[in-house]
Amino acid sequence: MVWDSCLRTIKKNVSQQSFKTWFEPIRPVLIEQQVLTIQVPNKFFYEWLEEHYVGILKQCIRQELGERGRLVYRIPESGGSAQGGRPNEPIRVSSKPSAENDNEPVPGSFDVETIKNPFIIPGIKRVKIDPQLNSNYTFESYIEGDCNRLARNAGIAVAKKPGGTAFNPLFIYGDVGLGKTHLAQAIGNDIVKRFENKAVLYVTMEKFTNQIIQAIKNNAVTEFVNFYQIIDVLIVDDIQFLSGKAKMQEIFFNIFNHLHQQGKQIVLTSDRPPKDLKDIEDRLISRFKWGLSADLQAPDLETRMAILEAKTDEEGIDIPIDVLEFICYNIKNNIRELEGVMISLLAQSTLIRRTIDMELAKEVIRSFVSTINKEITVEFIQELVAEHFDVPVEKLHHETRKRNVVIARQLSMYLAKKMTNRSLKSIGETFGGRDHSTVIYSCKAVQDMMDTDLIFKDTVAELEKKIKLSLNQ
Repeated sequence: MVWDSCLRTIKKNVSQQSFKTWFEPIRPVLIEQQVLTIQVPNKFFYEWLEEHYVGILKQCIRQELGERGRLVYRIPESGGSAQGGRPNEPIRVSSKPSAENDNEPVPGSFDVETIKNPFIIPGIKRVKIDPQLNSNYTFESYIEGDCNRLARNAGIAVAKKPGGTAFNPLFIYGDVGLGKTHLAQAIGNDIVKRFENKAVLYVTMEKFTNQIIQAIKNNAVTEFVNFYQIIDVLIVDDIQFLSGKAKMQEIFFNIFNHLHQQGKQIVLTSDRPPKDLKDIEDRLISRFKWGLSADLQAPDLETRMAILEAKTDEEGIDIPIDVLEFICYNIKNNIRELEGVMISLLAQSTLIRRTIDMELAKEVIRSFVSTINKEITVEFIQELVAEHFDVPVEKLHHETRKRNVVIARQLSMYLAKKMTNRSLKSIGETFGGRDHSTVIYSCKAVQDMMDTDLIFKDTVAELEKKIKLSLNQ
């Protein structure tokens, strides 16, 4: 049968869930010449097919019945008429109007090419939409470092030419607290400034989900989809929460497809890359990969320092450099916590007039990092390393060419630089008055050995772990 052939084609081009929901309930009624009549359950069903699957339906009809093929919908009496006609009146939808009727519109008949979305009327794009953005999230306040350079530069490119770059969608991913929301909203804020007429919208996946639930309850799914389809720049935060929600995925898939086909910009954030998203349809995952996936990594010490220095400049306060270094050493993986520490210090300073010094910093840090009990010192590192290599600590301060002593000294300097807030000059002085260049050379030597000797690399990791455990006993 013609309709069975159509179904086989459709099944290859839509998801299994979509096929089961929207095509299995359809029943072929009649075929006359090049006109196929099918029965759909109700008006909503008809509208959904016309809104989302008109392309594949037109392709199937032309394939089976030729270029002049027609498709007619029939809605049961209880469903009412799709266009307000008599209850059981067929709704004719043609892939190409017949020549004899080109200038004579048939009651209840519509050309597939000219059916209009009733929600999208002339001028609706001029309606002002609140972008739901935090104005404090800008590119200027987003400190660049090796950890985020690709994502930030891609964001700037998107903001300058939304929908006009290869970065569509721009998929930003990374662990909690690394600045995904800040960067995504910075893109939105920059676009709002550059393009007054573009409709920009930021929404969390949690809010998007709640909106869909309400739309389903109010029988307003079509209106919901129509609203999102007029957005020029859609920014969705925490897309991973789409996991396991089949109905939500179906709706988001259609919104995504429409926006992308219209050249609109889509920005998504997630706590993991597209390939690691669970319980999300493959067709969505593949679309997330269409553009650029840019990860945000934990910031290095220099970037963390730059973030704090920018914050102190913004607040107009002066914090000693050793205090900043101490904070950055102890808060390594989460920018949100880093800013939280700074806010706590500012509160202590302004509300109870305390001086921001090392003592206050240690008090505040303990509320964020419960494992800090005492400070790591160069001397403690020297003792632990010397014990591991079975050499006297004093040997680390003297000139000697014995290999085990040289390695112990270099490794001690490497760990001191990595695990303390001491300057290079200060570290060198604790090793018999050596200068900072010796510390730099030693750190490089250790790194080179780690890159070529896996056993030595494991030794370094073991010592780091031992230092941390010893201090927290």
